[in-house]
Order: sequence, then structure tokens, then C-alpha cells
Amino acid sequence: MDKENGQTDETCAGVERLAEADLPTEYGLFRIIGFKSKDTDEEFVVLVKGELDQETPGLVRIHSQCLTGDVFHSIKCDCGPQLDFAMRLIEEEGRGAIIYQPQEGRGIGIINKIRAYALQDAGLDTVEANLSLGFEADLRRYECCAEIIRQLGLRRVRIMSNNPDKIAALQAAGIEVMERVPIEVVPNERALEYMKTKKEKFGHLLEKLNLKEKTARSCGGVLAPSKGKSPCRG
Repeated sequence: MDKENGQTDETCAGVERLAEADLPTEYGLFRIIGFKSKDTDEEFVVLVKGELDQETPGLVRIHSQCLTGDVFHSIKCDCGPQLDFAMRLIEEEGRGAIIYQPQEGRGIGIINKIRAYALQDAGLDTVEANLSLGFEADLRRYECCAEIIRQLGLRRVRIMSNNPDKIAALQAAGIEVMERVPIEVVPNERALEYMKTKKEKFGHLLEKLNLKEKTARSCGGVLAPSKGKSPCRG
């Protein structure tokens, strides 16, 4: 990893599977596995449910670390609800994996992310803030995530993502993406501009964003509704 900007190299020298244990959660029982990159200090946490194999497309989420959203429940982004959604869906299906990728703030680290938040408070969007700090808009790479998927025994995946870059990266690494499973949430009013920026500047596949803009004020950020349900119910 580049010590100046947090960006990983374009290739992954491999990962080692170092530890694992059971992890009971409010959604159900998962297996938690720790991987470490062979050539950097990056540590990846993976949650696994059920038996995974090469032939059956596995439900997979690559979730980029978001301390502010996942732990502190920030309403500036949709990260925390996306992680909750992924855990719930894998529990319902009985099999799948979540790769927790240690690339906070799209690769700039937590301290620089806080600096970016200060710039957003002053009126910049999430992309403009990262650029103003001297970083690229998105420094994340997914080659080691693809290697982890292979070590889990998967070759075909159903990827839970709105990010076309993740899909392209897995395909380039030889992982067969059989389906994209949308993972959209209804944001609160504070997250609307952030999500619009992701759609307009990163090309994120947020087909329901217009509906979200109309319902966010009354729905308070709950998960996107299933067909036929009230827009304010998960």
C-alpha cells in the first residue's frame, strides 16, 4: 500500500487465511474469518454463512470499511444500512459471504476522511473534498477481495452492489458475476446529496434514487421496500 495516499497496487500478491471462529449476531450465526495481505498490512474480515462451492453462485457483498456509518451510525451515507441489509439477506438465504474491505473513506483513511467531512461541511461534495485533499476520487482496489472469494471456494457470485467498478474488477480477476443484487436504501435527507453524487460522478446504479428523494423525509432511512409494500417499511 502506498504510505502517502493509502492506494494499493494494481495486483494482489495473495492473502493468508489466519484465524476463524463462530460469530453469533442479531441476524444469526456466521463464521468470521481473518485474512491478511501477503505484501501489505491490510487485514480483511469475512463473514460466511453456509457451505460455499465453485458451481453454485454465492451471494457476496464487498463492503468498504466505514467507521462513521457502520459503527457510529452516521446519517451522512448509506453504508451502515447496506451492511445490515447484506447480513440480513445472507441470513435469509442461508449461504453467502461479506468481505469487509479495510479501505476507509474510499482509500484515504479515517483521519483524511474526517478532513474531507470538514470540507463537505463547507459546501464541497464527497468527490470534491477528496480531490481538494490531493487524492483521487476513489483509491479502492478489489484484487485481494477477488483472491479471498477464490479462497472461500467460489468462482461464481451474485454480487450485492450498486458499484459498477466492483463488478468490473471481479470480472477482470476471473470471477464470474452471474447477477447483480441491488442494495439500495431509502436515505434520510442528509444522505440524499451524497447518494446523488455517487450516482452522477461514480455511475453507481441507483435506480430508485428519485423515489427515495420523495420518501426520505418521511421514511427516516429505512431499507428500500419490497414490491407491494409501503415505501416506509422494510
